[in-house]
Amino acid sequence: MLPHLERPTDRPSISGKIISDFGLLYASNGFIGWLFAATAPMAIILTAGLQGELSEGEIASWIFGAFFINGLITILFCWLYRQPLAFFWTIPGTVLVGQSLTHLNFHQVVGAYYVTGALILVLGGSGWVKRLTELVPLPIVMGMVAGVFLRFGLDLVRAVFADGAVAGPMVAVWLLLSSVPGLGRRCPPIIGALVVGALATIVLGRFEDSSPLEFELIRPVIQDPAWSIAALVELVLPLAITVLVVQNGQGFAVLKAAGHNPPVTAVTIACGVGAFASALVGAISTCLTGPTNAIIVGSGERKRQYVAGIVVGLLSIMFGLFAPTFTRLLLNTPKSFVAALAGLAMLSVLQTTFVTAFANRFSFGALVAFLVTIADMPLLNVGAPFWGLVSGIVISVLLERADFASRPMS
Repeated sequence: MLPHLERPTDRPSISGKIISDFGLLYASNGFIGWLFAATAPMAIILTAGLQGELSEGEIASWIFGAFFINGLITILFCWLYRQPLAFFWTIPGTVLVGQSLTHLNFHQVVGAYYVTGALILVLGGSGWVKRLTELVPLPIVMGMVAGVFLRFGLDLVRAVFADGAVAGPMVAVWLLLSSVPGLGRRCPPIIGALVVGALATIVLGRFEDSSPLEFELIRPVIQDPAWSIAALVELVLPLAITVLVVQNGQGFAVLKAAGHNPPVTAVTIACGVGAFASALVGAISTCLTGPTNAIIVGSGERKRQYVAGIVVGLLSIMFGLFAPTFTRLLLNTPKSFVAALAGLAMLSVLQTTFVTAFANRFSFGALVAFLVTIADMPLLNVGAPFWGLVSGIVISVLLERADFASRPMS
């Protein structure tokens, strides 16, 4: 029925292979990947919700959809394809929606979510997305990805200078465990940084809310769509671009650079289905995440990294079910702790993106993609990463014809 759809070639059993592949390193990578999504990106959802004057229940329902639904998709795909395939939501799309909610009502935005999901499903089922993905040179894509990921390294440096009492010990322990192989085998460097950072936060009394933690289950708010030409024109195409090109493009590039072969068509169709399910509770469209997948493929054996993706999915489901409670807890965590932890987890990934982008062919196109992306100047309601990718391709076609003529890389 769908000739372009990639079929799983090797499916692990729940009771056997997954358990044997499990390990502390993969659990920690999964936790850090989930923690990244549950902090700064989630704060963007809160900001967008406040811009649209949504109720606390509507915002919590949005967060529930973003984590619970995408957690289910993540577990399913990691299990079926035995690859680290973590799904979340489009971050630049959320920023765009926050701006639109200042003059559109939420039901009109939800209507745009449904149409965006339908468009993604059509493009995924046609196989066009996979063909386009294969045509774009990987170094240019990685130039764009490097521009997106650069801020994690910069935020790490800023965290050390701004809050050395929390971020400083985290970096010191990470360096110690990374430089002494014997210690690093006993305790993964990122886990050491996490523990030391948490201890510093507790000892210094840096949690902003000391009230007792009360667990509260989510009560999803079902949103009825409203159909508005203005909302469809303003949101559908930009949202589809952020999902298919910006977010999924990052995810595919990161996974390919780590030696995986992500099922492009299947992932695209899953994003369309996820967009429909998420819209039901007021959540924005599903995408294959770049940063979280980068974290879970940052270390360990390639054939076991899918376990970290399953951990991401399980934690996301729990977070979604108890969204009001965990949201309150994480928003009270020091920003320097989150920035340092994400930065340390992304260092090796950032190094890989630069090496892949600038090592050989298409390096000038990759440079242009990198520069336009870090300039962060959106155009026509579409974020800079998309224009970075377009600019890099155009410049490379004009100035690097020889690389295309002898092209073994994609």
